[in-house]
Amino acid sequence: MALPQTPNSNGIDYIDDEDFIAFEIPWDSAGERLDKILASTLTEYSRSRLQTWVEAGAVTVDGEVRKARYLLKGGESVRVFPQEMPEQHAFAAENLPLVVQAIDETLIVINKPAGLVVHPAAGNWSGTLLNGLLFRFPELTQLPRAGIVHRLDKDTSGLMVVARTNIAQTALVRQLQAHLVNRRYLALVWGVAPTMGKIASSIARDTRDRVRMAVVGKDQGKTALTHFRRLAQGSFMGKAVSLLECRLETGRTHQIRVHLESLGLPLLGDPIYRKQVPSVAKELAFHRQALHAYALGLQHPQVDQPCNWFAPPPNDFIELLSLVQIATNTLPPHLPLSPDGGAQ
Repeated sequence: MALPQTPNSNGIDYIDDEDFIAFEIPWDSAGERLDKILASTLTEYSRSRLQTWVEAGAVTVDGEVRKARYLLKGGESVRVFPQEMPEQHAFAAENLPLVVQAIDETLIVINKPAGLVVHPAAGNWSGTLLNGLLFRFPELTQLPRAGIVHRLDKDTSGLMVVARTNIAQTALVRQLQAHLVNRRYLALVWGVAPTMGKIASSIARDTRDRVRMAVVGKDQGKTALTHFRRLAQGSFMGKAVSLLECRLETGRTHQIRVHLESLGLPLLGDPIYRKQVPSVAKELAFHRQALHAYALGLQHPQVDQPCNWFAPPPNDFIELLSLVQIATNTLPPHLPLSPDGGAQ
């Protein structure tokens, strides 16, 4: 007989009622909190895992679901119904829509939409690009990280390459390490950008905010190098906006976003890197960083020939160009657009 669902279960299906951990609370533990007793008694499980089970309603005291802060009286009977953790399904195949730009027996080029997380991690254990790849290409279960060799931020759109063999994955990783992969991005930033420039600043995790990365001293972080050139100038409600092409030599976390913000050129729509964002930004109906990986070039790992792929920016980016008074004909010439101005 399964434990009945409770208002605290968050929709989790419980395992069979016979499969539980039971123990009694010592009388001298009266006044202790439930979560403290669980941590000291069930030492084989992490505190975070036990906390998750309590929040899911999978822990009962004398048959009643209790909160983590519940004060025990001593002598109670505790039952813990172990739950599968979401990370146990991180590498499950899921039928997700994927836009395949190019494919052969060696590699796959994906045009990733904004909003799609690349790899499972805390807060995103399912619905990722990796889950979708495993469904469409089951052979990728044999490769580390399902053949993924580099990433794009969740809300950055554009091109990524995925390996289909061990040999290809090794070759692509080596090209990335040697800075031989040509990755170019389109970025819309606040401010008047220089005609061209190079940013060579080390990057590390921000010590005051772990969500952010930050430009740091040369010996404090990882070397990062970004080249950029201005393609066009526009404006929004009287504030200058620049369209940039950025080329990466390294691929650090949030590299373009951090580097450009350090120059006083934060990306439009970026929810994290917002220094020197003008007050009119709140009037802009664009709620992700305006960044698109439009070009990808590399040496094919099997035939040893140079390959290049291009992807026009998605429609939301094209609409943003119109809002900031930048014509689509200022985009690089490799990007054909449909007659209505959107990506083909």
